Amino acid sequence: MNVYAAVDLGASSGRVMTARIDGGRVRLTEVHRFANRPVRVGGTLHWDILALHRGVLDGLREAGPVDSVGIDSWAVDYGLLDGAGRLIGNPVHYRDERTAGIMERVAAEVGADALYQAGGLQFLPFNTVYQLLAEPDLDRAETLLMIPDLLTHWLTGSVGAEATNASTTGLYDVRTGGWARELTERLGLPARILPELRQPGAAAGTLRAEVAAETGLPGSTPVTAVASHDTASAVAAVPADTDRFAYISSGTWSLVGLELPRPVLTPQSRLANFTNEGGLDGTIRYLRNVMGLWILQECMRAWGDSDLAGLLAAAAQAPPFQAVFDPDDPAFLPPGDMPARIAAFCERTGQRPPAGRAQVVRCVMESLALAYRRAVRDAVRLSGQEVEVVHVVGGGARNTLLCQMTADATGLPVVAGPVEAAALGNALVQARAQGVVSDIRALVRQGERLVTYHPKGEEESWARAEARLPGR
Repeated sequence: MNVYAAVDLGASSGRVMTARIDGGRVRLTEVHRFANRPVRVGGTLHWDILALHRGVLDGLREAGPVDSVGIDSWAVDYGLLDGAGRLIGNPVHYRDERTAGIMERVAAEVGADALYQAGGLQFLPFNTVYQLLAEPDLDRAETLLMIPDLLTHWLTGSVGAEATNASTTGLYDVRTGGWARELTERLGLPARILPELRQPGAAAGTLRAEVAAETGLPGSTPVTAVASHDTASAVAAVPADTDRFAYISSGTWSLVGLELPRPVLTPQSRLANFTNEGGLDGTIRYLRNVMGLWILQECMRAWGDSDLAGLLAAAAQAPPFQAVFDPDDPAFLPPGDMPARIAAFCERTGQRPPAGRAQVVRCVMESLALAYRRAVRDAVRLSGQEVEVVHVVGGGARNTLLCQMTADATGLPVVAGPVEAAALGNALVQARAQGVVSDIRALVRQGERLVTYHPKGEEESWARAEARLPGR
């Protein structure tokens, strides 16, 4: 059939898509979408993992017979199984406050350089390692499964840790491609909970009898370990034709960086807060997490306004560079009143806050483009890898204003698309594992609609705007 089911789970919704490969082209179809609504219980913010599992089952029923199933999701979060294989509580959401102060304590006790040399990760308070140190049920746990691994386990009964998602835990040695067991023991974490690693494309098993009955699929349907961190799947689908490219996987978060053959673990890289995460075929996703369109989404939620297209059009006509802010300021991480937080940041930095919704949206777009500019230039400087083009993939590829601003801010052409990069990369890794596809990126270039934005030569204006930010 050459039809693959890509389960793609995001922070606000999940979907099941089918990818039909025919004549060197891929046709993606969304067959089922479902909400991903976090739940706060007893002061802790959880993922509703059973609702997600139900959404996956419903989607696979809608998908019909397929050649394989693969699951990708966000990173860092996990479920714990006890000795009988039962889930110990609902997984905790990475935006929960339970890790407050832990990252700083661990860095002081172990040393920031030792942490970075082992894991190569950007210092973020919600990294898995810090969540585990805040975990009250760790002594009962026998197995740790990242979110895609947990859902794969429920589909197949098999246990394993897909490498690209494992590389976001802080307990994965980015130099060797294995678990950092020495660091794990030094932190007092039980190494027994870390499962055997799987590479993207590895077979994860076939459907359990109960899953086959629930979905109507044959029990022989294979489940494939894809690049299960959604960014790894998205980067796999970047339509680059050389290695001299930067990428922005643009969605709730923006992941901005380069694809490298080996990690960059220098003190300068650590101080610049770049992360080294695993990619397809042993590559390194050398990137910085930027807060991303989450800020715009929270603005829209605060306004109760669904006319995003109208606001973006008005923002395009608003005066430029009235105010800018740092999207990575900790104030913008939790849910809340983003317009008020933007105004407060501007007041703290001696700027007049943006007036009116269109000006706020313009301020968000310009601030994100400045963050992308800094991240791309820092990645080039720290890695020595030259860049000729920026590829924007994911939902942000639809945002024409942000794509043009990114070209202007970086001084590089921006190629936007594919929009469904994570699901596309997920499906094509499955197809490659079955020998149906050989060159994933060539197939994406051939079959996807791509839009190129050229810089308008406004370097001085962007440099002046960047100089307003603290520490610049």
